[in-house]
Amino acid sequence: MQNIGFLSFGWWSGAPGSMVRTPADLMHDTIALAEAAEDAGMDGAWIRIHHYEQNTSSPFPLLAAMGARTERVELGTGVINMRYENPLYMAEAAGTADLISGGRLQLGVSRGSPEPAADGPGTFGYPLPVGTLPVEDAAQRIAQFRHAISGAGIAEPGANAHVRPGQKLPITPQSPGLSERIWYGAGGEESARKVGELGMNLMSSTLVEGGSGEPLGVIQSRQIAAFREAWEQAGHGGVPRVSISRSIMPIIDDETAAYFGGMLERDRMGANRDQVGSIDNFIATFGKTYVGDMDKLEAELREDEAVQTADTVLVTIPNQLGADFNHRTFFALAELRDRLSGEHTGPSPATALQARSDQGQRVTA
Repeated sequence: MQNIGFLSFGWWSGAPGSMVRTPADLMHDTIALAEAAEDAGMDGAWIRIHHYEQNTSSPFPLLAAMGARTERVELGTGVINMRYENPLYMAEAAGTADLISGGRLQLGVSRGSPEPAADGPGTFGYPLPVGTLPVEDAAQRIAQFRHAISGAGIAEPGANAHVRPGQKLPITPQSPGLSERIWYGAGGEESARKVGELGMNLMSSTLVEGGSGEPLGVIQSRQIAAFREAWEQAGHGGVPRVSISRSIMPIIDDETAAYFGGMLERDRMGANRDQVGSIDNFIATFGKTYVGDMDKLEAELREDEAVQTADTVLVTIPNQLGADFNHRTFFALAELRDRLSGEHTGPSPATALQARSDQGQRVTA
């Protein structure tokens, strides 16, 4: 693992204890999360996109704002359901947000996951064409989007167009390098292999196809191997990137112990483990929660084959606890990255935070 970022599901609610009670709270707090991740030394700030639910649904205004308030962290999506998107408008919005961020967008796309709407894309004006599967529809939209952000000509010129004869008009603005920073959220080995053939980066979440009873990390490591093999066989240049998602709850002080202590007790009793279940008509393995102090987390993550194989780990966070709370755990996550890569030489998260507090520095986002 070279990089660690957070993945926020972007929930808001008026539930007791929620620090993110309204859509406005969510937008401002998500921007603050990105600032907190950068301040704590993390590498990425990623947001999940869902429609018709109380969470993040429109990524590009939010990504642009996050980009304007940060300088270094990658800004990603995990993932955009392409069946809801006009690929050419999305190309304009993505190019704009990427330029604002200075070329830091990492866009995860896919066909989407189960949702509450009976036909959400159709309601958005994109009904599924007769004889076309949802995955095929999404693939066509992804291909058109990637073509547009590559700088290729798209539209036939009119009488007032200033282009050379035979040229088509490209989508603007173009953001150099964006076309190399597109990821696909794959559910299993076959889809991962297809991602490698197409030359996109691979995203794999805390849920993957397969119910063999093997640990999630073992299943994902095969998925990653299939992706990399397909990438190489297709003749793509460069080194493809791979991200996996994990639920990691560091216990570093009394407050984190109060929130996560119950999960730790379940872990001690053996109740916290990978599970096999059914979703969207296929059998899947759901990942467990890693919870405990830094030494325990380090030891367990070293045994996770996919954590050792992927270059990026995205940690799902309890965003309703707010940016100030998550800011403190971000220091722990950055330390875990350094421990696992053999680069950690500094103080513990609690020590670092206390030192900053003693010096009168702000320790909240």
